[in-house]
Amino acid sequence: MSALDRAIADPPRVPGIGTRSPVDGLSRRSVGPLDVLAQSVSAVAPSAAATTIPVLVATVAGQGATWSLLAAMALSFLVGRTVNQFVRRVAGTGSLYTYVSLGLGPVAGVVAGTALLLGYGFIAMFSLTGSGYYLDYLLSRFLPAAGGDALLTIVVVVAMGAAVFAVIALGVRLSTRLTLLVESLSVAVIVVLIVALVARLHPVDLSAVALGPTSPAPFAVGTALAVTAFVGFESASVLGVEARRPFQAIPRAISWTVLVAGALYLVSAAAQQAGFAAMGADLATSASPVNELATDFGLQWIGWVLDLGIAASFAACAIASTTALVRVLFAMGREGVLPRALGRASPRFRTPFVAGAVACAVLTVLPVLGLASGIPTWTLMETELVVAALGYIAAYALTCFAAPVFLRRIGEVTAGVAIVAVSTGVLLTAVLLTYLGVEAASPRWPAVALTVGAVGAVVVTFLVATRRRPWRRGRSRAVYDVPVEADLLGASRPSAGTGHEAEVR
Repeated sequence: MSALDRAIADPPRVPGIGTRSPVDGLSRRSVGPLDVLAQSVSAVAPSAAATTIPVLVATVAGQGATWSLLAAMALSFLVGRTVNQFVRRVAGTGSLYTYVSLGLGPVAGVVAGTALLLGYGFIAMFSLTGSGYYLDYLLSRFLPAAGGDALLTIVVVVAMGAAVFAVIALGVRLSTRLTLLVESLSVAVIVVLIVALVARLHPVDLSAVALGPTSPAPFAVGTALAVTAFVGFESASVLGVEARRPFQAIPRAISWTVLVAGALYLVSAAAQQAGFAAMGADLATSASPVNELATDFGLQWIGWVLDLGIAASFAACAIASTTALVRVLFAMGREGVLPRALGRASPRFRTPFVAGAVACAVLTVLPVLGLASGIPTWTLMETELVVAALGYIAAYALTCFAAPVFLRRIGEVTAGVAIVAVSTGVLLTAVLLTYLGVEAASPRWPAVALTVGAVGAVVVTFLVATRRRPWRRGRSRAVYDVPVEADLLGASRPSAGTGHEAEVR
């Protein structure tokens, strides 16, 4: 009998309650489908990504930027399909960490978990820094002397970090609904800009987005950077305990987030490339593409609104990424892989309060130290993005390799699923190795060293800590949700003192 079958057949019992989830303490079944979708959408931050990622991709992929985004969209969709093999069967808070542990064992799970923590953490730092960057850029339009001041960016990062903690500590419903509202408004502004730009460019010169001559390495690196526009799409999976009908709502949120965000990115990137071609300029050399396009085509007011929208989108991304981060920390704390204090939940708000406090402190302090040391804001953002990209891609690749092993263990593997999962894992590994090599030889090599060093340090610590107690390594297969008595009875309200909310599966 598999670990999954044993947990469902004989879940842990608590006197006076009957049965309960190993991750009891969170507000079970309190989040609806819209909130689940909001988590993935906000973690992706489509409005911020649509305006910042194309220029980063263009710096390495050149004219093939739009095609790198298309390749990244295809890869992300395939990863999403593979992740959904777990999501439809396992509800938990550990996301890819739990899935890889179930498939490839605890050591591989720790590698994936550490990589995922780096992904969520550094994309949150990238978002906090980016929010300060765009607010500073907006201020410089009206007060040129005040623009470019690192102190303003530091103030914004600190304020946003405190706001993120306040929002996620009060509960996931508040964070998801607030971030969805922000992202919806920001995306609406981008759509207005794209429509206005295309109208001015009519007829659009499609040669500006033709693939043209390219080599595999720049295209692979461009695709790796483009994947960062999608990272976080799987973050709805951390709400497996808190979501109503998680086996339906979460897979849909993951798939639709990739498709809708991908469509926005492709249109945005193509419009930016066509716009810069019409201006006779190079997208790769732009400091703020959408602002330059808006100004050149007589739409400066949209640029001002968009700066504010991008800053807000980054803030929403920071909230969503931190929401996912603290739940992975919570799962790893419950299993003893990380300090057990991280596995404590607030009895009042039923959120991972300790993990949230620790995470928000670290996510705020690190960018502040970087800015205070004199690192230019955009350079710091590039470094943060490299660490996030390496972490996410490594975690995605391991999840793809873990899926067929897990499905075979429970007797549900099929040839089609196995082929898609393994092929996607191989492609992601190739992209990861290429990206590692290129970035290791660039001025951003400290980001590569940090990523590899952090993963290595956590794995070595885990192996040393469990050397004399190897049975502890098996715990990484235990912390996910199982049906509890209230669910099976279809209770409409939480049981007294349990915090459980019902769902009829």
